[in-house]
Amino acid sequence: MHLKKTKRTRRALKSRMRMRKQGIERLSVTRSGRHIYAQVISADGAKVLAQASTLDETLRSKGACNIELASKVGELVADRAKNIGVMKVAFDRSGFKYHGKIKALAEAARANGMEF
Repeated sequence: MHLKKTKRTRRALKSRMRMRKQGIERLSVTRSGRHIYAQVISADGAKVLAQASTLDETLRSKGACNIELASKVGELVADRAKNIGVMKVAFDRSGFKYHGKIKALAEAARANGMEF
């Protein structure tokens, strides 16, 4: 298990270094066994501009995270980012594979106007 986490962390750091060189905001996605979290982070990495998760009051009563809730989190974070004027971001999947919940969140954010 330790090796699996180490590999995921290495992939995440590698992609974050490429994103830092681009100099644009990033949509960072993290998941646990029960929840999924999404944040729009400033280009320098110092400030969270918008965030959404399955722990939000509107989504909390729906239960544990599944693909439907992940897409709702994607819609919510895209709306919040749109309100502050951030439309173009780099997608930071934190080393997770691009399928399932991560893919559903990304597609929902794209459908609501985010570009990455």
